[in-house]
Amino acid sequence: MKSNIFSGLTVGIIALPLSMALAIATGVPPQLGLYTAIVAGVFAAIFGSSKVNISGPTAAFIVILIPIVQEFGITGLLLCGLMSGIILIFVGLLKLGNLIELVPYPVTVGFTSGIAVVIATFQIKDFFGLTIENFSGSYVDKIVLLFNSFGTFNLYEFLTASATLAILIIWRKTKSKVPAALVALGFVTISVAYFNYKFGLNISTINSTFTYDINGISGNGIPPIPLQFSLPWGFLPPEQINIDLLLKLLPHSIAIAILGALESLLCAVISDAMTGNKTDPNKELIGQGIANIAVPFFGGIPATAAIARTVANINSGGTQKLSSIVHSLFILSSILFIAPYISYLPMAALSALLIMVAWNMSEVKHFFNILKTAPKDDIYVLLTCFSLTVLIDMQVAVAIGIGLASVLFIKRTIDLYSIELSSSNLEEHIDLPKNILIYDINGPMFFGAAQKALKTLLNINDEKNIVILDMKNVSMMDMTAIVALKSIVENFQSKDKKLIFSGLNQRVLKKLERAEIDYVTTFSNMHDAIEYAKHIKNVMH
Repeated sequence: MKSNIFSGLTVGIIALPLSMALAIATGVPPQLGLYTAIVAGVFAAIFGSSKVNISGPTAAFIVILIPIVQEFGITGLLLCGLMSGIILIFVGLLKLGNLIELVPYPVTVGFTSGIAVVIATFQIKDFFGLTIENFSGSYVDKIVLLFNSFGTFNLYEFLTASATLAILIIWRKTKSKVPAALVALGFVTISVAYFNYKFGLNISTINSTFTYDINGISGNGIPPIPLQFSLPWGFLPPEQINIDLLLKLLPHSIAIAILGALESLLCAVISDAMTGNKTDPNKELIGQGIANIAVPFFGGIPATAAIARTVANINSGGTQKLSSIVHSLFILSSILFIAPYISYLPMAALSALLIMVAWNMSEVKHFFNILKTAPKDDIYVLLTCFSLTVLIDMQVAVAIGIGLASVLFIKRTIDLYSIELSSSNLEEHIDLPKNILIYDINGPMFFGAAQKALKTLLNINDEKNIVILDMKNVSMMDMTAIVALKSIVENFQSKDKKLIFSGLNQRVLKKLERAEIDYVTTFSNMHDAIEYAKHIKNVMH
């Protein structure tokens, strides 16, 4: 129990500034990130399957959430989180968690690397202290804005961010159990507060950037009040909450659900490998869904299992769900008792923290390893997912990435299929008449492979009027393949040819019987099929 309390406190220290930084990067007040970590940390732990996963806001969501905030505001974001939670529960109840784990590695690396590039790019503004009034538009538009704004470069903001980044990098090399974020942000925050007070440098902090007005209580920075229950749609007039709004938000919600599912299950795979536990993927998705339904009612943004915080939890001795709950209670206590002090965190320091997060999730080594060693198809998928994530939109990248994954799977399955003249059977039956052909078919017959078989069999010389198909290695057959076979049978029948099947398994045989394919004779073994072909040779002539 003591080890879980200690690990929960350690992860809470890490999650406290990170949750605020992620919320700010998304375009919402920092306290919403804290509310997310508190609620998701408790609900996901209680209702999920993993004992050690730590849930909360994650960097992966930033790219998806920014456009939602810009177009629909905070209310739209809360509704998207609520809808994504419902979707996750349905995915878990339908037991589709195992399917999500099948997303190819190049797709996952393409997404995460693209997200890392976007996150790092968005932090340039605060890292260099640039003045940009409306930092919106496409990725290219933002690059242009950043380039054109370097005339507003602020040396003191840059030094603050650089010092934070340097301490984060150096402290991690010491392998100290004290979190690098605590050391870096603690030192820089105290230093900035001193220099702002002593020399009037006006280095931006949470306190100077954000204001709040909750239940008549107003102020700057982080509101030192407990969680407030509120309806996610409460900020909009009732007439604006309609089916049209929900339909507009649905694609965003699906993207959040897919990415949240991928992130949480990837986190579960990593934590299981480290601990020896076995996480139920469907129960884990249901837990994440319940957490995302609960979070918006307390003003939080979408959440999922966070890999870095989970690894920190395990390394700190976390073995039970108690550590995640302690982490949430620590953040809640921090809001209640030290909110005024947290508010002095410099914006530039938080940008440096996010750049470090972006680097850690960038998968640089894996990205270039795929480029060097992977087949061309995998490289194309990787670069497509990466480019779409960076240049266009995460929703498009998710949709096309999953589509590409499906096409890649289909293509490779087709490659496993083959139809070729049998050499082994010809060697065993050297007396086989010249008008009889034997073809070996290997692999599953579905819509892609069926067309390949159709073309091969229809191009057979008319002098070869008896064809035996050795199908003992055909594991399955879909409706397209059955229709293709019907076309082949009809073609053979019109040309007075004979088609014979050999070695069909019972499942495939029953499908053909239900399809009522006529003019075809089936045998359980090749010997009987060949003897039958020899018998009817003279009859057909």
